[in-house]
Amino acid sequence: MITLGFSPCPNDTFIFDALVHQKIDTEGLSFETRMEDVETLNQLAMKDALDMVKVSYHAFLYLSDRYQMLDSGSALGFGVGPVLISRKQYTLEDLPNLTIAIPGEYTTAHLLLKMVAPVLKGKKVLVFHEIEDAIISGSVDAGVIIHENRFTYKKKGLRKILDLGEFWEKMTQSPIPLGGIAVKKSLGVDLITKLNRIMRRSVVYAKEHPEDAMDFVRRNAQEMDEEVMKKHIDLYVNQYTVELGAVGEKAVENLFKLM
Repeated sequence: MITLGFSPCPNDTFIFDALVHQKIDTEGLSFETRMEDVETLNQLAMKDALDMVKVSYHAFLYLSDRYQMLDSGSALGFGVGPVLISRKQYTLEDLPNLTIAIPGEYTTAHLLLKMVAPVLKGKKVLVFHEIEDAIISGSVDAGVIIHENRFTYKKKGLRKILDLGEFWEKMTQSPIPLGGIAVKKSLGVDLITKLNRIMRRSVVYAKEHPEDAMDFVRRNAQEMDEEVMKKHIDLYVNQYTVELGAVGEKAVENLFKLM
């Protein structure tokens, strides 16, 4: 039994649907699944609590001695990065004096924020889907949003200070590595190779049969609007999700170099 953790976000439920529901050949393996927000998954990986887990690439910098990333299942790309938003009009020069919500200490979103603003008055860790409301209520001045919130913040009267993904792309000329599927090295080479085959099979099945996964996506999505769910999947499930390839590997290498 492989213990598996991933988030309820549309891109994760989309790519794991075929694996979880045995729509593909899992080569005799069975999986015990757990769904949590991205930072909870990062923390579980830090405690070695799961065999196979979706983690932020920022978190992976602290896990690489015990975990390795699968070649399949990652979320990275151009135009997919976190966005720093607020209700009031702020500039980058204002950031050191603001209280800013982040979706987790070990998220790639937080890493990018630290690159832009190394010194901040205060940061507040919130579950990602709570950040927009925290800004609206005034409990924080600004926040870094991820996932489907990049499609919803404008409708709530919030404004962009900086697209942190675009900042990364201009700095490195590479896609931003957000998260990937980490597996314990202690599982051994043969089992890890098998898990990569199964993960790739699940991603490919989802891309070839997109409607098959949508019931699982809908049941778990934080944002229930159908159009937003599909935009989310289209944006975060791409050629790098099938396999990192040379461009994806270079992007991850760039992230490691900047730490």
